[in-house]
Amino acid sequence: MIRIGTVGTHWITQQLVEALALSQQYDLAAVYSRHEETAQAFATKNHAQATYTDYDTMLNDANLDVVYLASPNSLHFQQALAAIRHDISVIVEKPAVSNQGEMTALMAELAKHPHVRLLEAARNVHTPNFHALEKAVAALPTVQGATLTYMKYSSRYDNVLAGERPNVFTKEFSGGALQDLGVYPIYLAVALFGQPANVAYFPTLVATGADGKGIAILRYGDFDVTVNFGKTSNAYAWSEIYGLKETLALDSAGELTQVKAYAADGAAEDLTQPDLPNPMLPEVNDFARILQDPDDAQNAADYRRWLRWSQQVNQVLYDLRVSANLYFPADEN
Repeated sequence: MIRIGTVGTHWITQQLVEALALSQQYDLAAVYSRHEETAQAFATKNHAQATYTDYDTMLNDANLDVVYLASPNSLHFQQALAAIRHDISVIVEKPAVSNQGEMTALMAELAKHPHVRLLEAARNVHTPNFHALEKAVAALPTVQGATLTYMKYSSRYDNVLAGERPNVFTKEFSGGALQDLGVYPIYLAVALFGQPANVAYFPTLVATGADGKGIAILRYGDFDVTVNFGKTSNAYAWSEIYGLKETLALDSAGELTQVKAYAADGAAEDLTQPDLPNPMLPEVNDFARILQDPDDAQNAADYRRWLRWSQQVNQVLYDLRVSANLYFPADEN
């Protein structure tokens, strides 16, 4: 069993822990929170072995194989770096880090710890529906572009409208729409089409100075991908990938719960795979095989591919922000 410690006690960590239980490949060895009562409540609910209010103490004492980071974005780098230096692998919620400088530093540290793995929890590209979509894209005679949409109203935007500054909507915590919901369609584009040649971002800023929604253009030379995402409204339009007379459609570039292929005559074929008991189950199963048998040829190849995606997505996110003159305090370090 893989001994895992968690950082963060919000809904995403709860969903992750439930996926871990379904996979039957992990022991929840430790829970970290800044507040003992919060850590204890989460640990009791999920039958964790120990709680910590000091992160370094957890790394030193909990005998972990891997740590899961669901802290504010701006904290990912230092927490991941500390774990790697303790020879502990890392599963980090997207976005892995704030900028390319931080990513470069993590890659350098990983090189000193060859048995450690850095895994970014971009769940949509681990799902059976993604694999069905990936196969369908490869079968297209050509790709002429795509429109990818993922927009969900955030309850935290109510706080912004009330004059508050929640972490997910502040540049101090490397927040905003691009760094949250925008990561999913960007991941989808990179995984399907590779790293774009040029990018541009057109954000809509909210009162905190962070981007609440925006449109990104990813240029691939002979086609473009338009990405529409945001946290200040809801969208119900399907995303599409354009071939010649064929079109692939997906209900959400983030959730990716339905996939269809439209033939030249407009006939639709449903490519949707069976429902998942937990949307994070495929990724935790993927990560388990990497952590348990890293030297297996297929596992090693998959890890290299996922790590390359993580680096490329991080570069795209940074380039998009630079194109919009949208900088974080983390960029100054």
